[in-house]
Amino acid sequence: MTIAQTPAATRRPIDGRHRRMFIGGRWVDAASGRTFETRNPATGEVIATVPRAQKEDIDRAVGVARTAFDGPWSRFKPHERQKLLIRIAELFERHWEEICVSDTTDMGLPIARARGNANRVLGMLRFYAGMATAIHGQTIENSLPGDIVSFTRKEPVGVVGAIIPWNAPTAASVWKIGPALATGCTIVLKPSEEAPLTPLLLAELMAEAGVPDGVVNVVTGTGAEAGAPLAEHMGVDKIVFTGSTATGQSIVRASAGNLKRVSLELGGKSPVIVCADADLERAVPVAAMSVFASSGQICIAGSRLFVERKVHDAFVEKLAAYANGLRIGNGIDPETEIGPLISPRQLARVEGYLRAGAEEGARLVAGGARLNEGPLAAGNFVAPTVFAGVSDTMTIAREEIFGPVISALPFDTLDEVVARANDTPYGLAAGVFTRDLGVAHQLSRRLRAGSVWVNTYHAIDPAVPFGGYKMSGYGREGGAEHLDEYLNTKGVFIRID
Repeated sequence: MTIAQTPAATRRPIDGRHRRMFIGGRWVDAASGRTFETRNPATGEVIATVPRAQKEDIDRAVGVARTAFDGPWSRFKPHERQKLLIRIAELFERHWEEICVSDTTDMGLPIARARGNANRVLGMLRFYAGMATAIHGQTIENSLPGDIVSFTRKEPVGVVGAIIPWNAPTAASVWKIGPALATGCTIVLKPSEEAPLTPLLLAELMAEAGVPDGVVNVVTGTGAEAGAPLAEHMGVDKIVFTGSTATGQSIVRASAGNLKRVSLELGGKSPVIVCADADLERAVPVAAMSVFASSGQICIAGSRLFVERKVHDAFVEKLAAYANGLRIGNGIDPETEIGPLISPRQLARVEGYLRAGAEEGARLVAGGARLNEGPLAAGNFVAPTVFAGVSDTMTIAREEIFGPVISALPFDTLDEVVARANDTPYGLAAGVFTRDLGVAHQLSRRLRAGSVWVNTYHAIDPAVPFGGYKMSGYGREGGAEHLDEYLNTKGVFIRID
């Protein structure tokens, strides 16, 4: 297995040195002076130390965000915010390789996949730039006596607190910061302690693009010490969170202090349905990578694979062969298709699910073990895994694993598979493979999920809303609805007689 070398020409060399967090346009340490390490999940090496922020640091960041919101930033015209977002997109594009190396080194994403995210991430920034000049209220005819004009205004909600996970630092950061800038909000971003480096790099690039001091702040720390104080802070007007359902529930409780606006993109246990009439050769790699992409560490992973019984065995056999042929290794190698899990803790968690699958009677047809020999020994690698003979009640079919594990389940009728696919507390995404247009429409309507993909998967576009049903959260990211999450609507009445 070939392991490529990290490119040397980067803005922030991967050398284990200390980084600072970004508050009020300045690079600062935590008030306590405490730090923590971040490690390359493919090698176990320390790649940086960063500040371990606590409540005092959150107070400082929220304070400067409020000052910026009330200051010159509030007088930026829509076209000025638009031009700023375009400059950010251009700067990101020039430094895209550097951003990709940062994501790959910090959280293990194969660099080929990171490079492939350019259209999505840069497209989001340009979409928000376009939307910055399209924010408007309405003139509404009222039924009041007299001559009274009534209309609405759309106004920025204020200071936004954003908490993002480790599995997509670049995209998650832009998905939070982009709409904040487009609408005129300010933001305090708390990245995961597992992957804090790319958000710090993005903050540096945004400052270089001309984002005013205090408008974008990045505070590093743990969820308990920095995330929780941000969620409950009385100076935060809105909290936006991507992560686990359990943490999302705690954020909802924490938001009650000042009834701040909340939007949540949470976990999933997404079904993928393969009908007998589907193009099976096309469906195999897409169904496989619906889970194996990012080593299964994606909330929309299609980890419950329902295959119509008459083609089930043949499909699972092809799926296992595909899984066994994937190239696993350090994500910095451009040939790598499957990288490491984020941490030893996540590795242990996934190994627990592998044991549970075997103990509860599932049949292992591919993978099923940690890879710890040769160049993989120091990393957190698990072979792409396929279980057959899975029942709906098994742990691996019920719980979000966040690892490269597929559970294959046969079905006989559409009514049956719809009921089983919807039998989950989650509702983030679903996939369907069929050549029958009627079946495609029927299943896309009946499946209780925020996104349904037919004969494809992972299709996310800046103009199309994304979010969950049920315990997969509420609120939408992407589309015009996304900006509404960052805006208040004010009704205005003016008597003119």
